[in-house]
Amino acid sequence: MFFCSSSGGHFGEDVKSLRITLPTDTNLYLRAMTWLNQYLSSYKGFSREVWVLALITLINRAGTMVIPFLSLYLTNDQGFSLDEVGWVMTFFGLGSVAGSWLGGKLTDVLGAYKVMAASLLGSAVLFVVLQYLDGVQAIRIGIFFLMAVADMFRPAMFVALRSYSKPENRTRSVTLIRLAINLGFSAGPAVGGLIIAGVGYAGLFWIDGLTCLIAGVILLKMLSPRNSKVIDENKVDLPLSPYSDKLFLVFLLAMTLFGVVFLQFFSTVPVFYNQVGGLSEYEIGILMAINGLFIFVFEMPLIKYLEKPGKSKMWLIVMGTLLVAVSYFLLNVSAVFGVLTVSILFLTIGEMVAFPFSNAFAMDRAKRGKQGAYMALYSIAFSISHIFAHNAGFHAIDEYGYETTWYGTVILAMICVALLLVVISMERKENSRSFLSEEK
Repeated sequence: MFFCSSSGGHFGEDVKSLRITLPTDTNLYLRAMTWLNQYLSSYKGFSREVWVLALITLINRAGTMVIPFLSLYLTNDQGFSLDEVGWVMTFFGLGSVAGSWLGGKLTDVLGAYKVMAASLLGSAVLFVVLQYLDGVQAIRIGIFFLMAVADMFRPAMFVALRSYSKPENRTRSVTLIRLAINLGFSAGPAVGGLIIAGVGYAGLFWIDGLTCLIAGVILLKMLSPRNSKVIDENKVDLPLSPYSDKLFLVFLLAMTLFGVVFLQFFSTVPVFYNQVGGLSEYEIGILMAINGLFIFVFEMPLIKYLEKPGKSKMWLIVMGTLLVAVSYFLLNVSAVFGVLTVSILFLTIGEMVAFPFSNAFAMDRAKRGKQGAYMALYSIAFSISHIFAHNAGFHAIDEYGYETTWYGTVILAMICVALLLVVISMERKENSRSFLSEEK
């Protein structure tokens, strides 16, 4: 009688609906697991040495607390004027250029391992010493030598990364290092603010020195020639100088311009958000967090999808640059929060494509000759961008206003695209000559 009742009829219908929806839920679960496995697979295939380099980078960048608070330290703790701070930051940039150049030179002579170790251990000492320097002149000299020693690490690390990576996942190896840098820089300033509030600025110098020391010890223990395995060893009988590589020099000019365009995001764009968009510091922080979160979650699977044999790295860099150009164009469309969010997504995706593939292109090009010198020039290109980008951006805004500045930034990005197209043309001619010589 119970099963013949109307309620029993409803129960039968419920069972039928279960039979329909259960496979759907299962399919969703299977799709989710498939996506998760594909996502996790983008982190597979790296050598142990690449993971160790990423760990060292993470520790080193997480400890980078002095640099983000340097201008505040100089004004609030040392009593420097803004003009004096500006000169210190100029010496900061000059030291970065000198360090990149010296690091490349020494890498070609001594090898990447020794240069990285010297840079990390030397930085550990110099960060601690810097807090005891007094006066504008002494701190200028101190920050110059600190950055010169610290930025010796970059070209050496790129050369090491190339030797520890397989050709098919070299761009993803660069992306892994970028993720470590972004994660470290996200944690460092946050902890740095707490340290300043607790023990003052002196604590930053000790923590920075300690993290450099820890990173150096890990390097010595885990990446010594006896404990590490080189996957892609490149030896050239007659190594070419990057200064004679016209294609590479045009590429570097394009990357310097790209750096000037991109770095506005860290200086002039936040001021625009506040003054024109009317955003609070909290809202600006949310927009900045979108950039970091998007990179952390999506960059690795995106690069795995794009990093396929036969795909031109240069065309991908062009695509990334165009996306960044669109992001600045959108700033002149509207300053409402929604448009600014779309703008930052364009910039983030452009950054995610352009930086890893430009780095991989430089590493591939470096196998033609002196790898340290090649990667040093690549690092110097962005150091030069840092020297000029911020001052040029603020000066343009002061003289011409935001609208003209953003259109000028778009034009600069398009000049970068034009230079990259020149590189593509030069690369085709170079490949044609190589093909004809092989035919003979």
